[in-house]
Amino acid sequence: MSAPLLQIRLRAEYGARCVLDDVRFELRAGESLGMVGTSGAGKTTLVMALLGLLPYRGGKAMGEVLIDGVNLLTLPASEARRIRGKQIALIPQSPMTALNPAVSLRSHFEQAWSAHQSSGNKALEARLQQLLQEVQLPAADECFLRRKPGQISVGQAQRVLIALALLHRPSILIADEPTSALDPVTQVEIVRLLKQLNQRNGTALLYISHDLISVLQLCQKVAVLHEGRIAECLEVAEIERAAHPATLSLLSALPGRWSFCFHTP
Repeated sequence: MSAPLLQIRLRAEYGARCVLDDVRFELRAGESLGMVGTSGAGKTTLVMALLGLLPYRGGKAMGEVLIDGVNLLTLPASEARRIRGKQIALIPQSPMTALNPAVSLRSHFEQAWSAHQSSGNKALEARLQQLLQEVQLPAADECFLRRKPGQISVGQAQRVLIALALLHRPSILIADEPTSALDPVTQVEIVRLLKQLNQRNGTALLYISHDLISVLQLCQKVAVLHEGRIAECLEVAEIERAAHPATLSLLSALPGRWSFCFHTP
């Protein structure tokens, strides 16, 4: 078995209030873990802590976020920035607020590229053509990248965010509620796309969502975050063995029979 790309042991606080308490898990290349929980369970705090960004929200993270054995939480800010976006990347939720409405899509990619690459426009153009095809955006349309976020659909904007996250071929990808702002048809398309990218590229995927159905469709494992702790972690194929009340409550809230959405290889 390969060594973990990501190993987590976290406690997070806002002042005297503990939000995450001894959260532990790990991810290897090609693995996909769905982190699911109700509102207030600590999912957003977990994302910020994993990226070393919690202090910017007035919080404090303690423990370890080991990426290839290096603890992101103890690195100087300049070294942490070299890892974020290159080795570990984020697909945020709400694409129309995550993208800058004042600049073109091309500018988004140029700024993200220059943060970690010294090679010029030719290398960026080659990578962009490949990426746009991967995420099913119009690579052949020369005008597409000149548009601003408000000139494309929400579904296209979400695919742009996925492309931005994949720009530097990160080994670890965090998807934070990536389907929450999308219509049902586009949700299915994005889940299918993430599954293809995870399996084809061997990227370790942490998929954070309140939508248990999409987690069961996409991921190999599911962890239930409840009151700041991982209440239960199971293989998706063995979800019927769930025993914790928090997991059973999420399952009982699914519409109709939920066995149809189990992950299949």
